[in-house]
Amino acid sequence: MSKSVPARADSMRRSNEELARVGQIHQLVRAHGRDVARDMVTSDEKALVDRVHAFLADEESSIGITYSGFCILSFPHRKLKSDDEVWVRSTGPFSLLIEPGAVAKGRKVVRLGVPYGSRARLIMLYLQTQALRTRSPEVEIGSSMHDWLDRMGVPIGGTSYKDVREQAARISRCKLSFQWSGENEDGVKWSGFENDSIVKGGMSFQIDHDKDPRQPRLWEDTVRLSESFYKALEAHPVPVWEPALRQISNQSAAIDVYIWLAYRLRVIDKPKTISWADLWQQFGPNYSRLRAFRENFLTTLKDVLAVYPEAKVEATEQGLKLFRSPPAVPERKVVPVLLPGASAR
Repeated sequence: MSKSVPARADSMRRSNEELARVGQIHQLVRAHGRDVARDMVTSDEKALVDRVHAFLADEESSIGITYSGFCILSFPHRKLKSDDEVWVRSTGPFSLLIEPGAVAKGRKVVRLGVPYGSRARLIMLYLQTQALRTRSPEVEIGSSMHDWLDRMGVPIGGTSYKDVREQAARISRCKLSFQWSGENEDGVKWSGFENDSIVKGGMSFQIDHDKDPRQPRLWEDTVRLSESFYKALEAHPVPVWEPALRQISNQSAAIDVYIWLAYRLRVIDKPKTISWADLWQQFGPNYSRLRAFRENFLTTLKDVLAVYPEAKVEATEQGLKLFRSPPAVPERKVVPVLLPGASAR
């Protein structure tokens, strides 16, 4: 049974109080420090205090770069039912199609499946960031990628090593198509690419048995992004804040919402409400009911606001209302990374 109008309004009021509480916790941590702030909040809020403190205390000031298409649509959060399955998503004028790649094993052709989860997203962020930092589609994935993943809280060993190796293989073999019709709803012209790979050639891991087997290295010293993907990235990069990503690095849904807000909030000219139905279509393919998606989305949004406190949003009965906000990355940090003539959109 659906909620009555007064009940829905009361639910949205409580949700906005919880979202506003994240900003209040930021102020408490800034004013009093972590330990005192923990004593001033409820037991349910102590973990949020810890996350806010870790974000504020992070001395790294690096930025990451992602292609604007991934700010709108991205990989699945979980492994698809079959490695043969194609991933298709659409929202507004945008659509994404990912076809799983394959490898030959003897006389058999084995599908590797579509990339998924937080590890795939972090690998992609590294590849895109390094490509623009070096101004080249050729990206080093040896010790540099190992160190970057370690900084993001992903130690390359044990189960984590297996996960990274699997997602790297899926990324290197899949084919992507980003398609669109006209300008986006903010009036931004957008360029995509169709039916091409992300990486040319493979991207495989192996254990270096001459060293500590718990510290694997990468087979290749470098990989090369496909020409079409690199050009799309070069034309439409979006900066994101590595200290923020570090705190949500194990949450694929939070990564997607953070990147989306980092893209949308800096380009909208006036307040805009995105309906819950549209958000469900964009972010909630795993949910069978809108109500369940909305509740989980708002929980994820709290985690995102902990690392993007400048984001101005409001939950309404109709959807999520977005307001123009300060960028997720300080502007002075962005200029040295973007290519001359590139638009951070």
